Amino acid sequence: MIYVFLATGFEDIEAIAPVDIMRRAGLKVQTVSITSEKVVVSAHGVGITADLLLADVDFQEAEMLVLPGGLPGATNLDACKPLTDAIVRHHEAGGPIAAICAAPLVFGHLGVLEGCQATCYPGFETELRGAVCTSAIVEQDGNIITGKGPGAAFEFGYTIVDFFLGEGASLPLRQGMIYAELTEG
Repeated sequence: MIYVFLATGFEDIEAIAPVDIMRRAGLKVQTVSITSEKVVVSAHGVGITADLLLADVDFQEAEMLVLPGGLPGATNLDACKPLTDAIVRHHEAGGPIAAICAAPLVFGHLGVLEGCQATCYPGFETELRGAVCTSAIVEQDGNIITGKGPGAAFEFGYTIVDFFLGEGASLPLRQGMIYAELTEG
């Protein structure tokens, strides 16, 4: 199961677009509220109903942990000790993790980006302790995927699909969603 964690103030498109793309690809994805309620309000005031509460997540079944950015969403994720402890355990066990926009700061604060190439929203590079920061739209270094910001949400989702289903697996989605036309020459 791929878990996408929602905190109050998450960036709408960075959560919903990757979830949509992963589900279109047939990946098993569940959204998880780190609040005490299933409805989580985004940075732009949109209430989204999560599939699960954090207390209901079976981390033994986790295939990937995904963090959308946004503010204060990313800082709320960073302040959630049960989540950050789970990220460290998952990463130490070799499990893949992904974060976009400001959310890579969570990984940076946990020290899991040490020596890895990573990208984030401009201005948050100082929070990515030990990372080799790039300006790429999406960066994949082993089992860590990071995205730059809202405009990278589609590419972030496609990269996760390719991570699980193999390089190029996202091509039919890119074409069907008219994304390929936007990014071609």
